[in-house]
Amino acid sequence: MTVPAKISAREHDNDLLVAVAAGNRQALEELYLSYHRRLARFLSRFTPRYENVEEIINDTFMVVWQSAKDFRYASQVSTWIIGIAYRIALKSLRRNDGLVRAQRFDSLPEPWVEPMKDDELRDWVAHGLSHLPIEQRLALELAYNMGHSIEEIAEITASPVGTVKARMFHAREKLRQYLPALSGASELSARSE
Repeated sequence: MTVPAKISAREHDNDLLVAVAAGNRQALEELYLSYHRRLARFLSRFTPRYENVEEIINDTFMVVWQSAKDFRYASQVSTWIIGIAYRIALKSLRRNDGLVRAQRFDSLPEPWVEPMKDDELRDWVAHGLSHLPIEQRLALELAYNMGHSIEEIAEITASPVGTVKARMFHAREKLRQYLPALSGASELSARSE
């Protein structure tokens, strides 16, 4: 009988973290390489600068190196690492007011976008997401793009489940308000009245 790949990947991460806790730099490198792409994709949604993404990833693995011995295996290693990256990203983004503060919807330009193609639709939604407060945006990204459950998001963000649910609710409500304006739907409905 073979062990499912997902379980063996978890076990492999656990084994690597045990080795990192023992001071094995090669294990840290392997863990870094296995998470780099996923973290880069996640973080690039919040900061467009490659240098910032790389800095956050490097800081994340510095914390992993220093704290591996304190990990209690109450969660998956992946949840722990993404949680570290999340908190480091929040600190980094909060230092830069221009990336963190969401603009008021009434002050946003209402460009005309025809979201017919998949690429255009993704750009359209990404543009809408970029105007959300960072905690709301990260909750949606963790859920919809990375596939984490609300409980995992709560653990990653060190927030109560109710707070995560509220962030996701408010984010979706803001997107419902903003995306029709971005698509020109508000202009079309005003013209048809």
